[in-house]
Amino acid sequence: MRIGPVSLLIRRRAVLVAAVLTVLLLLAVVLSLSLGTPYVAPADVLRALSGAGTPYDLVVFDLRLPRVVLAATAGAAFGIAGTLIQSVARNPLASPDVIGITQGAGLAATVALTTGMAAVLVAPTALVGGLLAAVLLFALGARHGLAAQRFVLAGVAVAFGFRALTEVVMLTADPIDGLRAQIWLIGTLAGKGWTEAAWIAGTLLVLLPVLAWAGWALNSTALDDDTARGVGLRPVARRIGLAGTGVLVAAMVTAQVGAVDFVALVAPQVARRLVRAERPPLVCAALLGALLLVLADLAGRRLLAPTQLPAGVLTAAIGGPYLIFLLLRGRRRSS
Repeated sequence: MRIGPVSLLIRRRAVLVAAVLTVLLLLAVVLSLSLGTPYVAPADVLRALSGAGTPYDLVVFDLRLPRVVLAATAGAAFGIAGTLIQSVARNPLASPDVIGITQGAGLAATVALTTGMAAVLVAPTALVGGLLAAVLLFALGARHGLAAQRFVLAGVAVAFGFRALTEVVMLTADPIDGLRAQIWLIGTLAGKGWTEAAWIAGTLLVLLPVLAWAGWALNSTALDDDTARGVGLRPVARRIGLAGTGVLVAAMVTAQVGAVDFVALVAPQVARRLVRAERPPLVCAALLGALLLVLADLAGRRLLAPTQLPAGVLTAAIGGPYLIFLLLRGRRRSS
């Protein structure tokens, strides 16, 4: 598609997959607003959302909608972050919870929760921790133009280091505070809503021009440095820009909802396979991440009701089999 001097390559299959994922996401949102105690019929949910007024307006708008919107927003942010990081690393196993961003935020949040810090300061402290982990990651992996293998290895080293420090803090903390920190580290949407969703959505909105550039720049990530320079690109600057955007989004969303693992790992690669593209598609990965987290939060609320499972438990249950699938797929290819 050409608009004046600007031309865009749009894949028909990507548009179709994005449309299907959007419909599935809307259905998942309605289902999540409907199921619970009390049960609200989908027709009543739609009437409440349209502003027609129903006896269930309080349940839909005040009790369920904030959490569902947060799940969709956070899932989309995880999908975006995972896409950018995996594209730079050229590794389907690279994600914020593998390269240390999640662990840095987790360490900072654990310190905040176990030292009596005010609850309102936990999220900003976790954000600072995630950004410090990113600084350390770039410092260790910046040699040789942020080479993919070095970037991933540096991230794994940072992740192990911060995880070890987190365990030390939890072992020396009061048991009650340690339990609170453990729940945060698992990742949960309980007790959260509009405020956290606004922070994540605001970050994505501010970064929208950068994300639009990233969607275009991802097309060149599969090129080696010499080829990229030969066609007039600056591969090192692009990798730093893409990776920096990815870790910033990852740090913000982790600070707001905790360490919800595997969404950023699974969503980009599943989206890539659905689109049949060489790289993870940014929009489809965001939609799939939103769909996964909305469904995971719904399952966490209803599987063992009235007991609620943190969303991170359900996403981990998805991520484990996915890793096994990747290992088996890689083994078949090598054989």
